[in-house]
Amino acid sequence: MTRNFKVGYQVHPQHCTIDQIRDAYQAADTLGVDTLWVWDHMYPLSGDPAGSHYASTPILAAMAVETRNAMFGALVASNTYRNPEFYTYEVATMDHLSHGRAILGIGAGWFERDHEGYGYEFGDMPYRLRELRRALPRIKERLRKLDNPRPAGRIPIMIGGAGEKVTLRLVAEYADMWNTTPPLDVWARKNQILDEWCARVGRDPKAVERTASVNADLFGELDGLLAAGAQHFILRGMQPFDMKPLEELVQLSGR
Repeated sequence: MTRNFKVGYQVHPQHCTIDQIRDAYQAADTLGVDTLWVWDHMYPLSGDPAGSHYASTPILAAMAVETRNAMFGALVASNTYRNPEFYTYEVATMDHLSHGRAILGIGAGWFERDHEGYGYEFGDMPYRLRELRRALPRIKERLRKLDNPRPAGRIPIMIGGAGEKVTLRLVAEYADMWNTTPPLDVWARKNQILDEWCARVGRDPKAVERTASVNADLFGELDGLLAAGAQHFILRGMQPFDMKPLEELVQLSGR
């Protein structure tokens, strides 16, 4: 099978130093990845729960000025602890810092410790999805209103998540990019449901770029994911940020 896909790299900003993070995303940019990402949390998601951790938005601003080629964004920012209009404004400024390479990643949020530790309401999943549903039109409207100055480029919206009744409908209505995770059978089913939602809301399914987050041990599923509709693979970059798997993924992409 002839491979032709985009490559992304997601920095996991935990259990490391800030200089290691900077070295990782600059090395990935040098390798020619299409996109760079960082998750949006306040505490480690694995390993020592008291380990080091860094905030996403300052890292993204640093990416904007310390990389030259890749688009970049949060995979994904939690709507539950962000004002949608102000976050859109911040992303637009990072778009200027990068000369037009910013992506606005957004999702419903899911990690209870983040919310409890920093005083945000966690609620239940229906609450968080309602908040995301309210936020997305506000984000689109703020993008339209930003005119002094206008963003340097067209800022795509990335939505992460795979809920079949609400999240995938919101992807069909608002997103330019969508991310979820394998295994193959699950990813393929979610992708088909997204196509169905696009048909129901009158959106061209080709308008939504399909991405999948992968580890190196999932490279054997790449061909199956491509056949199922994946266009863009995002490697999860965990400390110590070994670039060898990313080099392999770039080679597998056919470039």
